[in-house]
Amino acid sequence: MPSHVHLVFRSVNRQKPELLIGDLKRFTSKAIVQAIKENPTESRKEFLLDFFLKECSKSSNIKQYQCWRHDNKPIELWSNKVINQKINYVHQNSVEAGLVFRAEDYRCSCAIDYSDEKGLLDDVVVFRVFDF
Repeated sequence: MPSHVHLVFRSVNRQKPELLIGDLKRFTSKAIVQAIKENPTESRKEFLLDFFLKECSKSSNIKQYQCWRHDNKPIELWSNKVINQKINYVHQNSVEAGLVFRAEDYRCSCAIDYSDEKGLLDDVVVFRVFDF
């Protein structure tokens, strides 16, 4: 989505999900700022970097640029039914927002991987529930 991100992930080896989210935010913030700085065709470069700098000044623990908000809305997914429900919600989010007609057509979604085609990312784990 243009204004937010949905993630469905699993913690392994008893890693705390909130620490994983923190690591993800730190890594992606640096990559986003670097991509903005290094892209000669980015027309919003000054606007974006200024905005991230202003957001940084509102926080005591961020040193340069702040790309992500500090709050999250984590939901524990405790059953296969709930996991499927949330994955479907994430995929349909771009359709409900009117960005695409089919979830598979949204480039920044793994919905295409769920339709047995190849999306943008490698190593996408598709969650499947098998009825026995």
